[in-house]
Amino acid sequence: MPSTTPAVTPTDVTSVRAALRSPRVLKTEVLAGLVVALALIPEAISFSIIAGVDPRVGLFASFTMAVSIAFLGGRPAMISAATGAVALVIAPVVRDHGLDYLLATVVLGGLMQVAMGLLGVARLMRFVPRSVMVGFVNSLAILIFMAQLPQLIDVPWAVYPMVAVGLLVIVLLPRVTTAVPSPLVAIVLLTAVTLLASINVPDVGGEGALPDSLPGFLVPDVPLTLETLQIIAPYALAMALVGLMESLMTAKLVDDVTDTGSDKTREAWGQGAANVITGFFGGMGGCAMIGQTMINVKVSGARTRLSTFLAGTFLLVLVVVLGDVVALIPMAALVAVMVMVSVATFDWHSIRPATLRRMPRSELTVMVVTVAVVVWTHNLAIGVVVGVVVAMVMFARRVAHFTQVVEAEPEGDARVYRVVGELFFASSNELVDQFDYASGGPRVVIDMSESHIWDASTVATLDAIETKYAARGTVVEIRGLNDDSTERRDRLRGHLGG
Repeated sequence: MPSTTPAVTPTDVTSVRAALRSPRVLKTEVLAGLVVALALIPEAISFSIIAGVDPRVGLFASFTMAVSIAFLGGRPAMISAATGAVALVIAPVVRDHGLDYLLATVVLGGLMQVAMGLLGVARLMRFVPRSVMVGFVNSLAILIFMAQLPQLIDVPWAVYPMVAVGLLVIVLLPRVTTAVPSPLVAIVLLTAVTLLASINVPDVGGEGALPDSLPGFLVPDVPLTLETLQIIAPYALAMALVGLMESLMTAKLVDDVTDTGSDKTREAWGQGAANVITGFFGGMGGCAMIGQTMINVKVSGARTRLSTFLAGTFLLVLVVVLGDVVALIPMAALVAVMVMVSVATFDWHSIRPATLRRMPRSELTVMVVTVAVVVWTHNLAIGVVVGVVVAMVMFARRVAHFTQVVEAEPEGDARVYRVVGELFFASSNELVDQFDYASGGPRVVIDMSESHIWDASTVATLDAIETKYAARGTVVEIRGLNDDSTERRDRLRGHLGG
């Protein structure tokens, strides 16, 4: 009798144990790790140059981060390695104080991330609105594309047809077969053509020297003094914040792509632990790499920690054992892969005319501001923070307009006002001007059963209203407050100034 058990596909599997039991899924994970490792090499070398360190520092960081986070992280299939954002933050430490201070900074930054993770910083992700997330994704795609431009300017003419061929292979091959990741085929094909035809184009070897030995454990040679702490602490804190923000945003993005959840708290302290390990093995530190993660998850179809672990392992094998071969890979092949990653990452639906017509103007503003700030600063963390702040201001402004004061039927000699809406600093500041103090009469009733007091600004406004009426001999009765509003007002009334 034929089995009714459905075939296992790579996207059905999220555990390493299940992947090892399925040859098809295992092949997907292995090949995905290999493609990511090849893409990591030039990136790690480039980030080492940005940080002002030897290429081996960036390559060792990518190896230790990927292997460590495969065990410690909370988001399976996400790739962590040396990144440009972290390189920009720590570059001044190397320039002014040397490599040992950099490694000490990485270790301290990792410890800070562990502390932040255990304190629940990851829960702040729920305050990131969708418009910021869309802006984050679109700006990321733009940055990935922009990062390829130096490899397309002032280069031999042969680079351009090679990139075009690589793009065609990546786009068209999946329509024929998905047995092998199309980016890997493009890399192998273009490398073979370059060698066989003796085409002179920039290659990986031209980006910097590859290491020929394994990383070893070392303790940063810095004095354990308060002065050292004062030097490295600001950079360590900046690194911790930037790294956590990019990692948590990337984890959320992978959650959406794979329709699976992840443990953000574990990811936060896992990133910190990985950075501590990296610092003690001579690496420059890092965080989640969104471009390589998209290669792993979206392009190659990986879903488990196995692909992350293999990406780090393959990276070390490629640069240490097969360094001479890897150095021959044309940069045009990797540029083609990264261009397709940028195209796949961009949320094209968000800029369709129909979508733009339906979206509220405030949401579009937040998305555009996020993209503009990220592209301008080349810093995803700054863009996200600015986007969240703009979203909060837009939300407060929108909600403030829903608050109104309506005059109801009088109760005897008392004028009655109904306050409707949420009362906080943005809405309550105008509340004081919505009452008629001149003709208040002997008594005024303010019914607040349809409103809520959220902050001290509202309590101060109510105090001001009572004071204005009292100056004209009118008694004010405020009624209808819910328990939370009553508790807040009783605690603060009369203690907020004149």
